[in-house]
Amino acid sequence: MRAFRALALLTACAASVGAGTAGGKTNLPALPPYGGAYQPQTVDERGIWMLADEDEREVRDSKFLIHDAALETYVREVLCRTVGQDRCLGVRVYIERVPAFNANMAPNGKMVVWSGLLLRVRNEAELAAVLGHEFAHFEERHSLLAYKQRRLASDVIMWASFLGNTGYLGNTRSLIQSTALGSVFQYSRAQETSADLKAFSYLAASGYRTGAFADIWARIMDEADATAAGRKRRSQRYDQVAFFSSHPTSLDRATYLRALAVQAGDQGEVDDVRFHAAMAAWLPQFLDDQLKLNDFGGTEYLLGQLAGSDWTPALLYARGELYRMRGNPRDLVAAAQFYRDALAKGAMDPAIYRNLGTTLLRNGDAAGGRQALADYLRLQPDASDKAMIATLIQ
Repeated sequence: MRAFRALALLTACAASVGAGTAGGKTNLPALPPYGGAYQPQTVDERGIWMLADEDEREVRDSKFLIHDAALETYVREVLCRTVGQDRCLGVRVYIERVPAFNANMAPNGKMVVWSGLLLRVRNEAELAAVLGHEFAHFEERHSLLAYKQRRLASDVIMWASFLGNTGYLGNTRSLIQSTALGSVFQYSRAQETSADLKAFSYLAASGYRTGAFADIWARIMDEADATAAGRKRRSQRYDQVAFFSSHPTSLDRATYLRALAVQAGDQGEVDDVRFHAAMAAWLPQFLDDQLKLNDFGGTEYLLGQLAGSDWTPALLYARGELYRMRGNPRDLVAAAQFYRDALAKGAMDPAIYRNLGTTLLRNGDAAGGRQALADYLRLQPDASDKAMIATLIQ
């Protein structure tokens, strides 16, 4: 039967992609030689590239696109060091101001990096790991393979529905359909694992610290737990893969990547100083975007991770904003202190005085609030909210 043969092929395809991690043994893929500029070969691939080209035009003209040549150059340099100068020549890097942890790469060479990713990685090695992962999807042409897998699964589901209606499949129609659907997600998870392993090879070959890849997923789980706690929800399970999950769990990824790093000696550079210098100009904007997510627990965790043992003026200001926006009486006391600490450390933004003043007024400190607002107008005499602030002072 065609449906059963197709179902067997689906299972075999998914198993073959994930075979590298079977039985607890991981075989890292060798880095293939660079083949020069690649052009789509088949009807399917040409169609996928056409859609990717159209999407790239939209990204290029997006209002969320960050137009910063220095930042784009830096991200490209990290990519080129990771995967090799020859491989990265045809890649176009776009950085979008989206406060979530994500990056993606299209089959035509378009790479999109979200600002939320840049805010969450701690050093250049971690950024290299994510960029290498996305490039691995591109180099292995996973988009085309995933498309063929989805089409095969849809054929199985259609034939199972047709033959089931005729009574030919009996009671097995639903089983065949659910198995075919599940194979799509299983195949996607296998592709993600394959890209992880190849990215690890890139990381090791480029001289970056290999353990940085596992560090990312450990923090992603901690941030998700902090978000859940802040919203008084249960933490998600990391030891089970959901039926419709397109990625391995963060725990799985942290586990096998950590094991690989240990085997490799967990050596290499992290280049955190260069990374922080490249991000410094955009850190206030990225933090402001994060604050607007209304995620107190996750943002508090993220700020703590960014600070470590050194709370800079920008991070103290952001923490003050976080507590002020939640607005409980105890939060206003904490927010005022964070603003004062930021000023004591040399913060220069006049808006700190304005927010300190309104915070003190809300918490009953009229004299302190008016003084802070007066300092704001002294430093920002042409402020757009001058009339309103003057009214509060009076």
